[in-house]
Amino acid sequence: METPGLVVHGEAEPFSTALRSLINNPLYSDVRFVVGQERQEVFAHRCLLACRCNFFQRLLSSEPGPGVPSPVVLSTVPAEAFLVVLEFLYTNSAKLQRHSVLEVLTAAVEYGLEELRELCLEFVVKALDVELVCEALQVAVTFGLGHLQERCVAFIEAHSQETLRTRGFLELSAPALLPLLRSDKLCVDEAELVLAARSWARVGAAVLERPVAEVAAPVVRELRLALLAPAELSALEEQNRREPLIPVEQIVEAWKCHALRRGDAARGTPCRRRRGTLPREHHRFLDLPFK
Repeated sequence: METPGLVVHGEAEPFSTALRSLINNPLYSDVRFVVGQERQEVFAHRCLLACRCNFFQRLLSSEPGPGVPSPVVLSTVPAEAFLVVLEFLYTNSAKLQRHSVLEVLTAAVEYGLEELRELCLEFVVKALDVELVCEALQVAVTFGLGHLQERCVAFIEAHSQETLRTRGFLELSAPALLPLLRSDKLCVDEAELVLAARSWARVGAAVLERPVAEVAAPVVRELRLALLAPAELSALEEQNRREPLIPVEQIVEAWKCHALRRGDAARGTPCRRRRGTLPREHHRFLDLPFK
């Protein structure tokens, strides 16, 4: 009876180093990519990409014609991120950087590279800070990455005031902003949150060339105006006349909570205090505990 064969393994490091030397190397390359807005030329090898990734297998399935083949244009992925993807496909490892990891994550999701996606997610969660968290939240919401979204929201809840002052907050989409405004755990007072929402809507209005109130419409209902004191609510109402942001009926509802002065009428999200809500005299009529 023949003895079963034995699988032996050579050293992995020289093998990985040899493959890494082929990344973006025109030697023996049989496919060219033009990548990113900068239109950087990147060289690769069809057989390796096709066997490692179904996306590239489909993309490169047609046989190249005679002569010099046309480059494959991938304009949405930055060149730096694309080269990290190639590094992973060639060597099954990659060096992730804080400034580009979200672009690598986006490419991994779009190309169906689940292992690279998980490695990026692990890196992002560990690297979360005030400057990165809103960009990470936007990616999480865009691609339905529920665990990352939860971690980003939890981080913002703990660092609310600092996060509201970042450029990343102003650039959030409405679907990404909604889970923040719905949170009871934000460590910020409602007056400051209203100001942040107005700044966010102004930026969106300038970019989209739409009225501030129209941009704010999908999210502004989540502002809890009844938490504001009467003087604050009057000032907001006056500012709203000059620069519409909040529907008039929403302000009327807040005034009703003040007029009724009954906890049972105030129960519900519009009057529920957040973790960072500053105490005001009328809050005792809401009869609601902090969450």
